[in-house]
Amino acid sequence: MDFDFSDDQVSLRDAVARWVDKGFTFERRHQLAKAGGATREVYTELAELGLAGLTIPEAHGGLGFGAVEAMVVMEELGRGLVNAPLAQGALIAPALLAEAPEALQAEWLPKMAGAEALVVLAHQEAGARYKLRHVTTRAHQTATGWTLDGVKSVVPAGDEADAFIVPARVSGDVDSEAGIALFLVERGAAGITVKGYPTQDGARAAELTLAQAPAALVVEKGYGALEQAVDIGIAALCAEGVGLMDRLTAITVEYMNTRKQFGVTLTHFQALRHRIADVKMQLELARSMSYYATLKLGEAAPARRRALSQAKVQLNQSARFVGQQCIQLHGGIGVTDEYLASHYFKRLTMMEMQFGDTLHHLGEVSDRMQDTAGVFA
Repeated sequence: MDFDFSDDQVSLRDAVARWVDKGFTFERRHQLAKAGGATREVYTELAELGLAGLTIPEAHGGLGFGAVEAMVVMEELGRGLVNAPLAQGALIAPALLAEAPEALQAEWLPKMAGAEALVVLAHQEAGARYKLRHVTTRAHQTATGWTLDGVKSVVPAGDEADAFIVPARVSGDVDSEAGIALFLVERGAAGITVKGYPTQDGARAAELTLAQAPAALVVEKGYGALEQAVDIGIAALCAEGVGLMDRLTAITVEYMNTRKQFGVTLTHFQALRHRIADVKMQLELARSMSYYATLKLGEAAPARRRALSQAKVQLNQSARFVGQQCIQLHGGIGVTDEYLASHYFKRLTMMEMQFGDTLHHLGEVSDRMQDTAGVFA
């Protein structure tokens, strides 16, 4: 099987890498983080490369690329530690709006492709423990349309977004997969309260409160689309994580080649070289599972969901190991806010909690193995 990237994919990677090198230095990122983590300006610059419309169909002004191109872009953005909601605005939201009526797509997708509008998924709720089916937000149909009541937590770039895609329950119990619909809610609509705050990795998130907020129906039977969109988010996170770990490892090796103890550089100590070898092994395991996750996005839901949970488990384990080892090899400088490596470590730590932690996805893998056990009996 040929795992080489095509010429177009290599060109795309090079274009993103050049922008990162010239347009997003660590000094710029550090200033943005200290100022509160606002990233809409960075998102607009990425849109000038066409990245905001990366997976949006050409008919709506996008590039119409697929999962592999998305992986290539996210890996480079991770390597550059770029803080921008590209996965949310250019990968997850378009996948959800693909289920929407044509009129809603025609209204929003062209604006999203040009970064005139940033649309993000607002699905997390208090007490859900990463379970997508745990939805307490309620949707009510009135004579004039739909309204929503509920609270969504830790919405990425929530106070910078123009609209939200919100799962809400039209019927069924709190933990039922049936009865979950998806709605598009504009931030400026009546009944919307957004409370933003900076996150530990230098970005922003928000709490979203909906009180009889008017909403447009995206799809009434929305649980399957929600699962697929989250899987797209996990694959993007895996690719970003590989870029982060790759660059953090290179920074650490460079430091070990220059830092001296007892008159010799750190690379002369065999025990430390063995630790770097272990770091690189974890990096390659994460890379392999990132490729695996991306290639599985086109599979049927049971196989796809299991593969993405497996990839997320490996990402979490590799991120923790690589981050901790690299910081320890640096010593005290590794945790200072003025040093680049500490910011990679913060992002890797935050990443471990996004779209489900290790224990959650281990449970998901176990459940799906039990569900499919009878097929091979």
